[in-house]
Amino acid sequence: MSEETEEFPEQEEQEQAQSHTSWGRFALLTVPALAGAGALLLGAANGAMAVSFAVSGQQFKISADEMRGDGVAIYGSLDEDVRENVRPVSVAAIEDAEIDNLCQSVLTEFPILGQVSLQLSAGTEGSPVESSDLFIDMTQMSGDTEFSELEIGRDASTLDKGPEGAQGMQDLFGMQGDSITVNDLEQTAWAANAGTFRLSGLDLNVERGDSECF
Repeated sequence: MSEETEEFPEQEEQEQAQSHTSWGRFALLTVPALAGAGALLLGAANGAMAVSFAVSGQQFKISADEMRGDGVAIYGSLDEDVRENVRPVSVAAIEDAEIDNLCQSVLTEFPILGQVSLQLSAGTEGSPVESSDLFIDMTQMSGDTEFSELEIGRDASTLDKGPEGAQGMQDLFGMQGDSITVNDLEQTAWAANAGTFRLSGLDLNVERGDSECF
């Protein structure tokens, strides 16, 4: 086989990698190593928090059949509760998103009564949930994921593909892409906020026992 024949497939693979990145089963765990523990703690001292409100003491779960988004940025940050406990998070910021078969749940343990679940569902029967300027402060995410025009390892303070304000601290890890598609999405999060959040076919239930999304 000639040299020219050997080089051609490599060039083709490089061109494909520049436009789309598909990860069979994407899993993102937020730990201090993601953004640098020392820098995050310094950021907490300087008031650099992911959201402008105090988070509750409970994480909640999110699942969906599919989420599609344009303009995505992911970076490490911090949340804080009313007792000033600091929670390291990974912020997933999406400029415009559509979500099929959304489920959101939180499980609470009450004395005597036991476990009580609050579950919200929406975006079924061909009418997806629609969101703009969506920020999710998560500690875990998994799903079959594809990015387009993905940049990994970019300085978090220079991210420019997500919603306005979707930047982290200088010198810390960041990643971004033109678009993202996640199938079989599962997330665990401390907080979420959005500019708009349209829930088609909203259904909210409170019941005894463990009835979480996953």
